[in-house]
Amino acid sequence: MQLQDILYSQGFGTRRVCAGLVQQGWVEVYAAGPEQAPVQCLDATAQFTPEGLRFRVQGVDWAYFAHAYVMLHKPAGTECSQKPSTYPSIYTLLPAPLRQRPVKSAIQGVQAVGRLDQDTTGLLLLSDDGQFIHRMSSPKKHVPKIYRITAKHAITPAQIERLLAGVVLDDDPKPVRAAACSLVDEHTLDLTLTEGKYHQVKRMLAAVGNRVEGLHRRQIGQLALPADLAPGQWRWLSAQDLQRLSAVAASA
Repeated sequence: MQLQDILYSQGFGTRRVCAGLVQQGWVEVYAAGPEQAPVQCLDATAQFTPEGLRFRVQGVDWAYFAHAYVMLHKPAGTECSQKPSTYPSIYTLLPAPLRQRPVKSAIQGVQAVGRLDQDTTGLLLLSDDGQFIHRMSSPKKHVPKIYRITAKHAITPAQIERLLAGVVLDDDPKPVRAAACSLVDEHTLDLTLTEGKYHQVKRMLAAVGNRVEGLHRRQIGQLALPADLAPGQWRWLSAQDLQRLSAVAASA
C-alpha cells in the first residue's frame, strides 16, 4: 500500500495533503521495527505493508489501524454531538486524524457508541466501525453498563428493591429494571443497566423518590475505565479490551 494511501486511510487529510506531508519531510516510518529509530521517507508512493506499521507524522508517533477503536474519559460539561448546542463537543478532545478518518457515510471520523449527558462523566467508546457501534449499542445485545450514582438523599433498601423489580417511566408502560445494584455508601450506588433510554438513570432514581446529583459510567461489559485515564484523555483499545467487549456482545 502506498504511503500516501496509508496516511489518507488514517485521517491525515486528502491524498494530496498526505503526499505533501511525505514530500515535505514530515513523515518517518519505523521500517526496521518499532524498537529502531524511524527513517524519513520522501516518496509518497513508497510501498509498505500497513498491518502492524508504525510511523511518525510531524513528530507524533502513530500506528496503522484498519478500524479505529478508542476509549475516552468523558469530562463533565461536554456534549456527545458533532454540533453541540451549549457545551463543547467531546470530539474536540480527539486529535484531528481520529476526527477525519474516511468512512463510508456522510460523517467523517470516529463516532460515539451511544451518548452520555453533558453532566455525566466516565467511559465512552468511539469507533469508525459501523458494525462494532451497532453491536455495542443495540438494545438486543443487552451489553451491561455500570454507573456510579451520587444521590441527593440517602438510598434506602426499599429504593434498591424497586430499582431491581422495575419502575415505570412516563414514556413507556413497560417497566425498566436494574440488572444489579450495589450500595457503596449511604449516598452512593453502583447501578447496572442493559438498555439505554433517554436520561434513564436519572429518571429511574426520580421514580423511586430520589435524585441524581452525580453520574459516572465506570464500566461497559467487562471493560472498566482505567484509573490512570484522566478526564478528557483518550487511548486506543487494546486487543484484550476488544476481546472483553466482544465476549459480552457475542453472548448476548
